Amino acid sequence: MLELLKRFSGGFRRYFIIGPACKLLEVFFDLLTPLVIARMIDEGVGSRDAGVVLRYGVLLIGMAIIGMGFTLICQKMAALASQGMGTAIRSSLFARINEFSYAELDRFGTPSLITRITNDVNQVQLAIALGVRQLIRWPFLAVGSMIAALLIDLKLGLIFLISTPLIGLVFWLVMARCVPYFKQMQARLDRIGLITREGLSGVRVVRAFVREDHERERFRKAAFDQATVAIAVGKLSSVLNPVTFLVMNLGVCAILWMGGIQVDTGALTQGEVMAFVNYMTQTLLSIVYVANLVVVFTKASASASRVNEVLECEPSITDRGNAPVALPAASDVSRGTAAPALRMDKACFAFGDAEVNTLERVTLTLGLGQTLGIIGGTGSGKSTLVSLIPRLYDTRSGSVEVMGTDVRRWPLEQLRHVVGIVPQRASLLSGTIRSNLLWRDADATDEELWAALEIAQAADFVRKLPKGLDAPVEAGGKNFSGGQRQRLTIARALVGEPLLLILDDSASALDFKTDAALRHAIRERSAAGSAAGGLPLTTVIVSQRVSSVRDADLICVMSHGSVAGLGTHDELLATCPLYEEICLSQLKREELGSAAAPTSAGAPTPTVATSHDLPVQSAEEEGAR
Repeated sequence: MLELLKRFSGGFRRYFIIGPACKLLEVFFDLLTPLVIARMIDEGVGSRDAGVVLRYGVLLIGMAIIGMGFTLICQKMAALASQGMGTAIRSSLFARINEFSYAELDRFGTPSLITRITNDVNQVQLAIALGVRQLIRWPFLAVGSMIAALLIDLKLGLIFLISTPLIGLVFWLVMARCVPYFKQMQARLDRIGLITREGLSGVRVVRAFVREDHERERFRKAAFDQATVAIAVGKLSSVLNPVTFLVMNLGVCAILWMGGIQVDTGALTQGEVMAFVNYMTQTLLSIVYVANLVVVFTKASASASRVNEVLECEPSITDRGNAPVALPAASDVSRGTAAPALRMDKACFAFGDAEVNTLERVTLTLGLGQTLGIIGGTGSGKSTLVSLIPRLYDTRSGSVEVMGTDVRRWPLEQLRHVVGIVPQRASLLSGTIRSNLLWRDADATDEELWAALEIAQAADFVRKLPKGLDAPVEAGGKNFSGGQRQRLTIARALVGEPLLLILDDSASALDFKTDAALRHAIRERSAAGSAAGGLPLTTVIVSQRVSSVRDADLICVMSHGSVAGLGTHDELLATCPLYEEICLSQLKREELGSAAAPTSAGAPTPTVATSHDLPVQSAEEEGAR
């Protein structure tokens, strides 16, 4: 908690000064109140002088009004400090999370990060607000009341010295057992967040498999586990108030007993006894409130440690000290002296601290303007392999180069502008089609947006929408079909003219005809870029379909994280049994004819759609939900 205060309290220090100062002034008036009441009793009530009672009553009202004014100022300072720091902490958390590589995101998990940026920060905010408002008040009120009571009568003050340690002992015993429960509660909340996120994001799958009862039971169990811990904490915490009030009331009884004797002997007045009772009540109530504050601060401390864990986690992928990379010149491409668009040299990768590599010694080279097809069974490492190119993950050993420069030497912003990636899961954000397409290049013109949509085979259905580019997009693109979402994400990656385009199984929801048209348009885009004196578009296609990769200049066959075959379609048919097996599982043997040979540097000749390119049945219909 102190770490967060040191880090984020800089702009709010005046609130931390003004608020407690006002609270101290309020406490000063609270400490004077019992003395005024004692005078009222001794001088007014005892002598039945209504004028004296009235004067002291007016004084009490004035003190209450002034104290209320200081309280309101303190409340405002507490709100400004807690809300301001909460906003700053959330902003820093969000910024830090966006700096994380996939490795850190895998480590924390999305549900846990959501809980930390919401619930944990709320706990910290509450502690800050109560700290400004109450942390000064109750300790000072307790100490001040005790001092004032001892000044009235030292013998009765011994009751304080006995009562206070008893309450402190109860408080320590209860808190020592509560602290571990608070950390468990936050972990249980992470679990509830995970189940909620899975259930809501996969609600269609849940209903399709009639698993509603199963999901309800999962959520019920997680909620019950969290409730069990919360109840355990509640039971322990519930001991505090009854025990402290019992001690307090016994102390009051003892004061009245001993005070009554001293009043009879004339050692004390009735007003002084009442003032002593008031001070006793204020002292023990302060201890009760301090106990409640410690409960809040203990929860906040557990939450603050979770927040600090994220803030102090250094991203494993950074670009500090990396200078901008000079891109190949078009003249180098025409002379054939340009560096390859992509080169992997014995690239190995493993998730986290796993001993076994997920990718093992992958080596390949892809020239500018060429197409790399990556195919293999489920779990063979295809998506992991392409995630190394834009440096979403870093290799454990070996290297990955883009345009002749190791990706670890690229500024991340430049690298991810040069490399456009379309992930497996089509993800659109709420807004409009235009706002989604402008992600890579905020200054792109409508002509550039429509050109990207044409290549992505999305222009036709976008034109049919009443608002065209300004058509609304719901969260996650729920108002579009799967194929439409994929085509929009492909168009988004094409805006800004990337030099290397990665399609990570991003045509899985497209029918064969649309998929073939998409690949044809991308080849034309590459050829047009080269013909215009620019750099041709290099493409990496990850797919389960042989038809999507068979015309590629280079095909990489993955198997259990290793390269099982590398070459053209014809070469792999002759040398790679796994590739032949994949082909025969999708095509007839007579359809395994020679792939069309590329005619110019980096631009294979578009092939005419054969029977394997034509859909037996369309995988989607335009506008279908």
